[in-house]
Amino acid sequence: MSVLKFPHLFEPLIIRNTVFKNRIFASPQGSSYLDVDQLPTPEITVYYERKAIGGAATTCMGVRSVDYVSGVNFGDNKIDTMNHRGISWFKYYTNAISRHGAVPSIELQHSGAFSEQSALEGHPIYGPVECEINGFHVLPMNEEQIEGVIRAFIESAKWAQRCGFGMVTVHGGHGWLLNEFMNPKFNTRTDQWGGTPENRARIVRAICDGIHREAPGLVIDLRISGAEGVESGYGIETGIEIAKSVDGYPDIIHVSVGHATFDEAFTVTHPSMFLEDGVNVKYAAAIKPHIKHSKVATVGALSDPEMMEEIIASGKADIVNVARGLVADPDLPLKARTGHEDDIDHCLRCSHCFSQVMTTGQFSCAINPEIGREREYTTEPLKVVKPKDVLVLGGGIAGMQAAITAAKRGHTVTLVEKSDRLGGILLCEKDVPFKIHLHEYIQNQIRRVGENGIKVMLNTELTPEQAEAMKPDVIIAAIGADPIVPPIPGVDGANVLQAQYVYTHPDDITGKTVILGGGLVGIELGIFLKNMGKDVKIVEMADKLNCGGNMVHEMGVNVEIARIGLETHTSTRALKIEADGVTCAGPDGEVFFPADHVVLAAGMRGRQAQAAAFAQSAPIFYQVGDCLAAKNIYEANRLGFNAAWELGTRW
Repeated sequence: MSVLKFPHLFEPLIIRNTVFKNRIFASPQGSSYLDVDQLPTPEITVYYERKAIGGAATTCMGVRSVDYVSGVNFGDNKIDTMNHRGISWFKYYTNAISRHGAVPSIELQHSGAFSEQSALEGHPIYGPVECEINGFHVLPMNEEQIEGVIRAFIESAKWAQRCGFGMVTVHGGHGWLLNEFMNPKFNTRTDQWGGTPENRARIVRAICDGIHREAPGLVIDLRISGAEGVESGYGIETGIEIAKSVDGYPDIIHVSVGHATFDEAFTVTHPSMFLEDGVNVKYAAAIKPHIKHSKVATVGALSDPEMMEEIIASGKADIVNVARGLVADPDLPLKARTGHEDDIDHCLRCSHCFSQVMTTGQFSCAINPEIGREREYTTEPLKVVKPKDVLVLGGGIAGMQAAITAAKRGHTVTLVEKSDRLGGILLCEKDVPFKIHLHEYIQNQIRRVGENGIKVMLNTELTPEQAEAMKPDVIIAAIGADPIVPPIPGVDGANVLQAQYVYTHPDDITGKTVILGGGLVGIELGIFLKNMGKDVKIVEMADKLNCGGNMVHEMGVNVEIARIGLETHTSTRALKIEADGVTCAGPDGEVFFPADHVVLAAGMRGRQAQAAAFAQSAPIFYQVGDCLAAKNIYEANRLGFNAAWELGTRW
């Protein structure tokens, strides 16, 4: 009998005498924060260590290229097996992971025909067959080159073992080289490396055999695509065929899905918020009955321990891999094991983290302000030398984060909110199906306000004089923003509504609806209404819809817009709103859109002046969140957290 609520999820797993303390494995993630020699810095070490502290059975440093001349795509990092000085740096990294009982892993990859970075640097690129891809000429590999790739994977694995890694993830999915060999639609060779499933998988079996032979004890996790997720790609039948052809060679067959170079597949590999939790489990579940020797892992939109327990208990997979879920909450495994699963902050799948890594090389999370700054916030926290009386104005995302952080740091906190509840403007999205995890997060934050001894004053709007009379040491103004009302004739008509109202009253929307504004608020409202069967279109002045710079979420948005057939009009400006519709200036001249309702989603304007009025009401003053600049959840959390974190550390 187990005292644990999730006994299958926390049953240890032993592979090649390596003990994995539970079935929650941290999926590979990109290797930012490397030095000029691409060795791990203290910052990346503690980023991965934080997952080990939180209870994950493994952490996996992602995307290390075994061929840094001809096998590199954008963002790949090299493995220099001849740099013996680098071993000590990696040994420090692996010790930091293993001392918490987790197994350090590293992902080995060759980008094959999609080695675009190599091509741009003037190097020839190779694949199983000759072809043209994205304007680059791909040469076919000969026998010597194939053997060279096999050798490169083996040497890289041996190097990883010397560095203290207990497992390697051999990337055989997502369209990269090993996947290209195993894919019958791509590999049309007729020699021993093609023609049959066994021949196409020969390169992978040789790599696994070589690693087991020359790096005994090292666990091999082979990532494959159970299906490619694009119309031109292969389906689950081929995925099953691939898995069967390698069964018993890797210790784990890690079933992902998709192809990294197609947007419509990319947003399934890394599920967008428009897809259901555990969307890709079905691929591992389909493959598992055909596998007799290797363990099977699943991945994709997993953060709910109840779901993960069911996956293991029902035999859909032996292991669950979690990526963004452990960014949003690195303590997910520990919370689930100790009965605090209700305290888990579930990933919003907003893709802020992914987009930031791709565009800036920085780790961050919309709802976890410690991510990317673990060294200063977790391992080396500033000491509070003088606790303060803190007054937080505004109970939205930024205000709650500031209040919770200040209270946890030992300050006395009063949180004032002018409405009758905490949560701020984003409460309007609570009934949006693809925002369910956002609502759960807000509810978690509200609960934490209550648990941390914070005095809450609802239905209260203070003047600067009233705030001053409370004699706080610190005022943190987080009073939000107001919707922008564009100066369009007819904007005050009875048929004109604000987006926030429509989110909470979707049943009021009947007939035809035009949304003015193609930013995230307007886009996501349009998707929400369209999924409810409403006749809706989006009109945007700019030449494209605006996802706020989040390029990965933009992929998901575009896929969802195409899937549901949401009508959008860019480079189109509203000229006049009338009772029966909107007259606009479009690319082809004036156009009239009939509408029973016109919805304003023209952005937000921060209450900067109102917030600044409190600047003289306390010795220390901060403005955070939308009142400083109306941006996004990440910025609100980051600013609220940082303002509170530093209080009392210097005076």
